[in-house]
Amino acid sequence: MFLDENFVLKNDIAKQLYHGYAKDQPIIDYHCHLDPKEIYEDKSFRNITEAWLAGDHYKWRLMRANGVPETLITGDGSDYDKFAAWAETIELCIGNPLYIWTNLELKRIFGIEELLTKENAAIIWEKANQKLTEKDYTPRQLIKKMNVSVICTTDDPVDDLLYHQQLKNESFAVYPTFRPDRALNIHLPEYTDYLQKLSEVSHISIQTYPQLIAALANRIAYFHRHGCRLSDHSLAQLADSRYDQERNSAIFAKKMAGDPLSSEEIMAYQSGLLVELMKLYADYEWTAQLHLSATRNNSGLLLAHVGPDSGGDAMGDGRLEKGVSRLFDQLQCQGKLPKTILYSLNPKDYVSLTALMGCFQEEIQGKLQLGSAWWFNDTYSGMRHQLTTLAEGGILGNFVGMLTDSGSFLSYPRHEYFRRILCQVISEWVEDGQLPEDLPYLGEIVEKIAYQNAKNYFHFGQ
Repeated sequence: MFLDENFVLKNDIAKQLYHGYAKDQPIIDYHCHLDPKEIYEDKSFRNITEAWLAGDHYKWRLMRANGVPETLITGDGSDYDKFAAWAETIELCIGNPLYIWTNLELKRIFGIEELLTKENAAIIWEKANQKLTEKDYTPRQLIKKMNVSVICTTDDPVDDLLYHQQLKNESFAVYPTFRPDRALNIHLPEYTDYLQKLSEVSHISIQTYPQLIAALANRIAYFHRHGCRLSDHSLAQLADSRYDQERNSAIFAKKMAGDPLSSEEIMAYQSGLLVELMKLYADYEWTAQLHLSATRNNSGLLLAHVGPDSGGDAMGDGRLEKGVSRLFDQLQCQGKLPKTILYSLNPKDYVSLTALMGCFQEEIQGKLQLGSAWWFNDTYSGMRHQLTTLAEGGILGNFVGMLTDSGSFLSYPRHEYFRRILCQVISEWVEDGQLPEDLPYLGEIVEKIAYQNAKNYFHFGQ
């Protein structure tokens, strides 16, 4: 039966692992794009379109592929018409994870059992909106309802972290994540304007490359005092060459003088500054997250009319292994390799990255991690591929598990989907005779991947 209590779970072993060990574990969402201000203000949503479709480029891409006009996606169409357009689109999306997520979120969060279709869109619109008027459906209450214990937002170094400070007395924890992309993106025209903002909050005048590093170190210390234990970076690729501080200083000076930079200089600069930042993360015992192989703003028309992060990003197909190897080798030789989670948007990289991580593992269980199947890979087959690749080339039992990577307060059923897939994959190994049918043993591993490993790995609150 569709989305019944045992969907995805095809045998008794999978069912026992999920219901007995995975289902009730708290959620640690260590990478998401929720707005801490929205969590703090805890305002009711106007309607399900605001809660569900606003800012969700996953849904926007599918709606465009279904011929929906932009006015009903990001334009000035009515909220109901946008919802109805999504209902008509999702009917055709069988096999897509959004088909599962959409109906699972309606079921788990709103208690709506009906399948969303264009015929019943008006009925579900009314039912969901009625729920959203209730006090149990504000952002904080939704977080509690879904058994979330930790949320890590994504925050720029210039952020004051005011709302993180004001959320300290909640039953769940909200921690910042240090995301210095704008400090690395030296090619952007607004780069020098950003440096001025960074100078103001760090109280360090940034005229040279060493001053930039000092300002970022200042903000890392500030973030650490406010509970931050992770950083995050979005980079298409890393340079193959080793880091040269003098060269980075020269590239920085060239930018400050208003001279154009080559693509080679841009990549060298970004990779070099990442080395400096990773050394600082190691000093603070943080975890670095590297999101690699995304190509940004492929459609110039979409970028011009709608803006970035609107569905114009795609999967890169360049080589990653050599650049990551250079990065890790330089850091390890200096005793400054931090805990790191590697995500690639291209699944072809899973095997090579898993093999590469084995060259640099040291001292800490699961110090280097192959990140959860990300973005275009966050699918039934994509999650299975990531899990089996990690198991075959590393230690699955040390994996820190799932995250939402979402800006929606309705996304937490994705953890359920992941946990079901995890239990099914393990059960298949038992059925094949590759694992013992020892439920307490396997159940402990499931519990670790679902919750305990992340809790131990990130050292939140310490």
